[in-house]
Amino acid sequence: MSRLYAAADRAVAVIENGRVELTLDERGARCLAVDPKNPDTVYVGTSDEGLFKSSDGGRSWERLSGVTHPRVTSVAVSPIDGALYAGTEPSSLFVSRDGGGSWLELERLKNLPSAPTWSFPPRPWTSHVRSIALSFEDPDIIVAGIELGGVVRSKDGGESWQDQRPGAYADCHTLVTHTAAPNTVYEAAGDGFAESEDFGESWAAVDTGLKHRYVWGLAADRDDPTLLYVSAAAGPGQAHGGGFSDAAIYRRRAVAWWEPVAEGLAEFPYALAADPETAGALYAGFGDGTILHSLDAGTSWNEFARVPGLDALAVVPT
Repeated sequence: MSRLYAAADRAVAVIENGRVELTLDERGARCLAVDPKNPDTVYVGTSDEGLFKSSDGGRSWERLSGVTHPRVTSVAVSPIDGALYAGTEPSSLFVSRDGGGSWLELERLKNLPSAPTWSFPPRPWTSHVRSIALSFEDPDIIVAGIELGGVVRSKDGGESWQDQRPGAYADCHTLVTHTAAPNTVYEAAGDGFAESEDFGESWAAVDTGLKHRYVWGLAADRDDPTLLYVSAAAGPGQAHGGGFSDAAIYRRRAVAWWEPVAEGLAEFPYALAADPETAGALYAGFGDGTILHSLDAGTSWNEFARVPGLDALAVVPT
């Protein structure tokens, strides 16, 4: 059986063996990451209270100090050396090499030539690090997606940075990697979908078949890195406005075009996650807290659980 961690403002939900346990209540959870070597070690970033860590599968939490901005918008753990990265608003990136005990800000990220132009439209005076992708082969390679500012890259552990990468979309929402394709990074963005075959050095848009271009959720199949899923709406108002989203979930196999597998959705699917136990299976988490499960690559869906709202979802084998 898998264990699911779902994050939303009101709580973090731990779902296992048919049971839903709520924890970290009312702390404004908005993003999360699980240590790839230990499914009991979970990190959660919050809207205004910083970063939290659980070492016991979400039963208890400790607040980590050292990330100087309280709004943590992304978190990731290196699959190679366990280094922990936290992205914030305003756009800064911090790294810890001792499980969150101490932190170093990668300050040169803020010195990129494009940095003065970064702006998040609802709060135009700022921006944030929305997503982080870490290499499976080189612990010094970091790819970060800025909302709204582009996809940037470091080859030396954050000592220096390459500015907005050619071909990537500027309004980055989600970056995803896959162990079976270690040089590939996928991007879901406000203008569509892009992919890189040199771990973020260069990018190409792959949008054929996407009728909705405001792309948010993104997942790759457990076994097949070319079997991809995205969630999308017509625009940010439909996705985040609180009304009927008219959103869709799309699937792409190998190099074929995107095809919808769920359309006319009332709630927006904020998170997609591959099922680590079953090839061709995935979970979809919606803004109202509904989590659906598909065993046939998105062709049919069953309700799996309901939680009090959802912004982020992680699924791990247990």
